[in-house]
Amino acid sequence: SRLLDEGEEDILAYMAFPQAHWRKIRSTNPLERLNREIGRRCSVVGIFPNRQALTRLVGMVLAEQSDEWLVGKRCLTLVSLELLDGNPKEEPMMLVA
Repeated sequence: SRLLDEGEEDILAYMAFPQAHWRKIRSTNPLERLNREIGRRCSVVGIFPNRQALTRLVGMVLAEQSDEWLVGKRCLTLVSLELLDGNPKEEPMMLVA
């Protein structure tokens, strides 16, 4: 009980965002998906010759995920995030190469 009381502010931090965002913010699904992908890639390799090889593989998976999120995946739009400061603007169009 003491632990929950001390962590109440951190536990409920997602409530500072618009209610439409709550489900996405408090979800651990993206992290679980990332961990599954790292595990899948490690299973394919089997045995790593050294720690650096494992670090390179995990780094590559993280870089791929970062690229995907930069290009296409967006769980919260810029417009909806601007609601936080009470000054919504039109969302810019993304150019696709």
